[in-house]
Amino acid sequence: MTTLLVCFVAFLVLGMPIAFVIGLAGFAYFASVPFLNFQTATQMITAQSQSFAFLAVPFFIFAGNLMNVSGITDRLLSLARLLTRRMYGGTAQISVVMSTLMGGVSGSATADAAMETRILGPEMMRIGYKKGYICAVNCVTALITATIPPSLGLIIFGFVGEVSIGRLFAAGLIPGLMMMVFLMTTTSITSRVYKYDPPRRDAPPLSFKEVLDNLKESVWALLFPIILIVGIRFGVFTPSESGAFAVVYAIMIGKFVYKELGWENFKQALITTLKDNGAIMLIIAMSGPFSYAITWVKLPVALSNLIFGITTNPQALVLIMLGFLFITGMFVDSNVNFLLLTPIFLPMVKEAGIDPVHFGVLMATIVTLGVMTPPIGSALYTVCGIIDCPPEEYTWYSLPFMAAVLVEMAILVFLPDVVLWIPNMVFGK
Repeated sequence: MTTLLVCFVAFLVLGMPIAFVIGLAGFAYFASVPFLNFQTATQMITAQSQSFAFLAVPFFIFAGNLMNVSGITDRLLSLARLLTRRMYGGTAQISVVMSTLMGGVSGSATADAAMETRILGPEMMRIGYKKGYICAVNCVTALITATIPPSLGLIIFGFVGEVSIGRLFAAGLIPGLMMMVFLMTTTSITSRVYKYDPPRRDAPPLSFKEVLDNLKESVWALLFPIILIVGIRFGVFTPSESGAFAVVYAIMIGKFVYKELGWENFKQALITTLKDNGAIMLIIAMSGPFSYAITWVKLPVALSNLIFGITTNPQALVLIMLGFLFITGMFVDSNVNFLLLTPIFLPMVKEAGIDPVHFGVLMATIVTLGVMTPPIGSALYTVCGIIDCPPEEYTWYSLPFMAAVLVEMAILVFLPDVVLWIPNMVFGK
C-alpha cells in the first residue's frame, strides 16, 4: 500500500495529468508485488471501460454539446434574464437560474461554469462587478448541475456502485432546486453588501404573458430531465439507452423545432464531444489497475474499521465521509474520486443503514465542489483564466457561496426524506 500511495502523491505533486497519475501508480504497485500477474494490470485498463451502463456518459456529453449549439442555451438564457430582471444583483442571479436550467442540458459543472463566465462575465465587468465575484458566482452556482439530471457524477456513481441511476436522477431534483434558493439568497445578500447591480427602477413588472411566451420557447429544454425520469421509470428506455435518446432528442429539437442545428454546428458539437470523452474515458480506463490495487491491499476494510472505530452514528459517519471527500476533491479530479472512492465508501454506507441513493446525491455535490476549490480545482482555474482573475481573489469572494452550499448539505444529511421523497414516489420504496 505504501508504494501505491507514495507514487500517487509523488506523481500528483509533479503535475502529471491525473489519468497518468492513477494509471502509473497502479502499475507501480503491480511491479512491486512479485506474485501479482502484471498482465492483469493491462487487462484491467480494457475491462474498466467494458460496460454497457457506462455508454450513457459519452451520449449525454454529446447531447449537451448539441443543445449548446442548437439554440436551447440561448432560450434558457432569455428566460433566466426575464425571471431575474427585478432582483438585487440581477445579472449575477441569471447565473444561478441558468445553472438550474442548464443542469438538464450540460450535466457538467465545469462546462456550465465556463459557458456562463464567457456569456455573463463581460457584461458583469461593464456594470461594476469585481472579477473575483464574477468568477465566484459563475463557478459555485454551476454546482447545481451536480444533482439536476442528467448529472455525469450521478451516472458514474450509479455505474460503479450498481445503484439505480433512475432513482439517483429523481433524487437530485429537490437538492438542486434547494441549492438554487440558497445561492440566489446568498447572491442577493452579497450584492447588497457590495452594492452591485441594484434593481432597475424602469424595469416593467414581470407579466404572466411574458413568462408564458418565454416558457413556450424554452419548454423543450425544461422538459428534458422530466422525460428522462419518466422514461426510465416506465421502462421506455434503460439508463444507458436514455443517453442515446438524449442525442436524438437534441438533434430533433435543434433541427426541426428551433431550426438552428446545421452541419457546421453539428460538426462543432462532435469535435468538442470527442475531446471531452477522450479525457474522461482515459481517466476511467487508467483507474482500472489503481482500483484493483486498492481492493488487493484491503484499503476499504482498513478505512471502514477506522471510521466505524470513531462512531457508529449514521449521520456522524456521513459527515466524516463527506469531510474526507471534500478534502480529496480539492486535490483529485471529481471523476477520479467517483471511480476510486465509491467502492470504498458504499459498503460502509450500506452497513450503517444509509440509503445509497441519499449518499450518492451528497457525494455528487461534495465531490463536484472540489473542482471549485483551491489548490487545483479545474473549474476554478477555468473561470479565472477566462477573465484573467487572480485565484486568491476568487477564493475570497467564493466563501459566502461555499458556506451556503455547506449549510444546504447539512440539512440534506439530517433530513434524508427530502432527497428520497421523489424517488420513493416515482419508483417506490
